[in-house]
Amino acid sequence: MPRTKNKKKKLHVKTGDMVRVNAGNFKGEEGKVLRVFPKEDRVIVEGVNLRVYHEPPSQQNPQGQRVEREAPIHVSNVQPLDENGEPTRVGRKKIEDPETGTSRWVRYAKTTGEELDQ
Repeated sequence: MPRTKNKKKKLHVKTGDMVRVNAGNFKGEEGKVLRVFPKEDRVIVEGVNLRVYHEPPSQQNPQGQRVEREAPIHVSNVQPLDENGEPTRVGRKKIEDPETGTSRWVRYAKTTGEELDQ
């Protein structure tokens, strides 16, 4: 069933999550998610998928230079880490605040049941 109210795409990782790469050339490496691109289903993980980018000359750097930066990888190739440091699948559940009566959705680790959103 298509989304009717909130059309924003939901991913299982957010900026700042610690993740482990589970597929590809960088399998087994861990790092923090620096940026998330929901429309492209891609994330940038710190220290993973390093590529050399050529920067053109500028006033600050008249020679130009080669810079090693992280390139995006597909979001399906990463899993967030739970409190034990193990990769886990992610579920969503609704938490109700008894004082105010409002509710919100939170992500939780399927392995330990711990909430990933603080």
